[in-house]
Amino acid sequence: MKELSPWVMFMSADVIVKAVMIGLAFASLMTWTVLIAKSIELSVASGRLRSALKKISEARSLAEAQMALGTKEGILPSFLAAALREARMSAGLSSDAGIKERAASSFSEIVRAEARRIRIGMGVLATIGSTSPFVGLFGTVWGIMNSFIGISKSQTTNLAVVAPGIAEALLATAIGLVAAIPAVIIYNHFSRVTKSYLELVSRASGAAGRLLSRDLDRSHGSVHSRAAE
Repeated sequence: MKELSPWVMFMSADVIVKAVMIGLAFASLMTWTVLIAKSIELSVASGRLRSALKKISEARSLAEAQMALGTKEGILPSFLAAALREARMSAGLSSDAGIKERAASSFSEIVRAEARRIRIGMGVLATIGSTSPFVGLFGTVWGIMNSFIGISKSQTTNLAVVAPGIAEALLATAIGLVAAIPAVIIYNHFSRVTKSYLELVSRASGAAGRLLSRDLDRSHGSVHSRAAE
């Protein structure tokens, strides 16, 4: 009976089973690539946003907040720019509620765009996690069919003849599970981390909204002071 190491089983497998195994191995590689890339991306994005929120914590106006950040790149500067743009375009209008509503609409668009961006790659994990076991099962079924064909041709049920083919087939299912289980775990992990990051984004949106409200109140206070004079 020949040695049944994973490599030997792979090399002895039918071309269809080999293709299934290679595809599953590639899917597993993609899973770990997404893990590394998304971990770095989310860690950097969360760190930058926390730092930006800390920098503007003492700011009294949108202009002060922009100066404190010193950059126009990032999600928080996008909120500040949207608020300033709306305040500038609505100059002379008497309805603060309308200005705040339009700014909130702009903030919502920014949040949705950021949510789409930060979730890139998670669909791959979901697909791998849900389909890999079935792809592996297909490889197993195909391999076992070939084993039965081999049994009928050899006219024997000797274990030494049957076992290698069945082992090769079952290896496909094993590789499918190896690809699927980490993908599901990593997907669930990133779902939690992404939710935490989007909560930070909501905080940034709220901070920009409060600064806009202060600017509007301050501008009305200045108008009333000049009118009183």
